[in-house]
Amino acid sequence: MTHDPPDIPDAWSRLRAHTSARIGLARTGASLATAPLLDLRLAEARARDAVHAPLDAARLGVDLGILGAPVLALATAAADRQSFLMRPDLGRRLAPDADALLAPHAGRYDVAFVVADGLSARAVQTHATPTLAAALPGLRAEGWRIAPLIIMCHGRVAAGDAVASALGAASVAILIGERPGLSAPDSMGAYLTWRPGQHTTDADRNCISNIRPEGIGYTQAGEALVRLLRAMRARELSGVRLKDDAEGRLIEGA
Repeated sequence: MTHDPPDIPDAWSRLRAHTSARIGLARTGASLATAPLLDLRLAEARARDAVHAPLDAARLGVDLGILGAPVLALATAAADRQSFLMRPDLGRRLAPDADALLAPHAGRYDVAFVVADGLSARAVQTHATPTLAAALPGLRAEGWRIAPLIIMCHGRVAAGDAVASALGAASVAILIGERPGLSAPDSMGAYLTWRPGQHTTDADRNCISNIRPEGIGYTQAGEALVRLLRAMRARELSGVRLKDDAEGRLIEGA
């Protein structure tokens, strides 16, 4: 593809207004032009940085503290970032001292919220607090028993199951940094599971993906969290058997 002549409008411009995807990039011969090539390399560097950046758990704890719930910080069996990336299984298990940390707070809760760095600490550092701020008031108004908020370093989705079991929570919602892309190094996902345990699989989870101002906004994400949690508790199930349609309404049929 070559550059359009100056007097011909860019045929891709209207599409670019609706997406951050790289479409219709300028070329020089068979190669990308210099400007889009440098932009692509910058995006790749930002994605790599997001994967390796550490979570500032202390700062996140202060931010979450304004939500009016106790905040606990724990780690997984992955001792450092390198171990977490090279050994996914370690990120799915809690550190040996985690049970002792959680035991004094065990009880009977309707939901436990876990914030884990995942593959983008920047995502949860930025988006977790405002998302929970949008979700928690509605649950509290309905009398939900909410467990202490958990910050998890070097965590993957399945580690939230162990947290819920240790705390005695009927459901768990883990907010986690998603794999960075070339358009979004800070996308956060939320994975919700009813009665998680050792035999829980990904098919048992519901997911809200791409939580960020440029994707699913905080208010919309908070509403989706509440809506799904209500349906999970009412029907006592989650995952592929619990659908959330494009209109944002749960299919409540048998």
